[in-house]
Amino acid sequence: MAVASLIPVSGIFCPAYASSTRTRISVVVASSQNQCDGSTPRRELLLKAAVTAAATATAAAVIQPPRIAEAREVEVGSYLPPSPSDPSFVFFKASPSDTPALRAGNVQPYQFIIPRTWKQTRIANILSGNYCQPKCAEPWVEVKFEDEKQGKVQVVASPLIRLTNKPNATIEEIGSPEKLIASLGPFVTGNSYDPDELLETSIEKLGDQTYYKYVLETPYALTGTHNLAKATAKGSTVVLFVASANDKQWPSSQKTLQAILDSFQL
Repeated sequence: MAVASLIPVSGIFCPAYASSTRTRISVVVASSQNQCDGSTPRRELLLKAAVTAAATATAAAVIQPPRIAEAREVEVGSYLPPSPSDPSFVFFKASPSDTPALRAGNVQPYQFIIPRTWKQTRIANILSGNYCQPKCAEPWVEVKFEDEKQGKVQVVASPLIRLTNKPNATIEEIGSPEKLIASLGPFVTGNSYDPDELLETSIEKLGDQTYYKYVLETPYALTGTHNLAKATAKGSTVVLFVASANDKQWPSSQKTLQAILDSFQL
């Protein structure tokens, strides 16, 4: 028994039939009166359909701007909105489309500004937390941006339970700035943390949220010899923002990295 179906050919639907004992597809094209008369060879029709599909996909790729979560090796100024306070920066606000932790509600949306020429970089799966959401036992990297002349920034998230047994604890309830950085320091440096590397601490309040801020000189850090950090706690997670530079980048980028750090908030 033959079953009829419709196959689109160059925007016109023509019938095709499949036999229960032997599959046979006959593709025909409509005439100028929109009738399927079978006058065009099947190979030519398939070729036309492939060319049309490719052209459509190419046009869509050109027209559509890159999504934040997918943008890689592209200057952020090409797709992020300008910062209202300084046109040389753009404004990044994380959304659930960016990371699994945001989709799971484990991390609250965060925001900060970045220079227009910076690029978002890929994060290795083992560091991203993709494999352990919605419950991760160890900190993971949320997002990362960098510029080879100025440095890099990243957002690191840590389960609150790793630092305290009190649910929904504030950062003050976890402990002092020194106690917090002692636990999260290795995630600032990328390897180890020595209390002697901590040059300065401060406390900042933005609305109801308290932030601990740090200045570190880290000669053996994988992230760079100079690190600025800012941490806060909300819900079940402690969020740590890190701005890093090496000795070559630091003299010219220190003020830029400080401005990025200051702009970070949940």
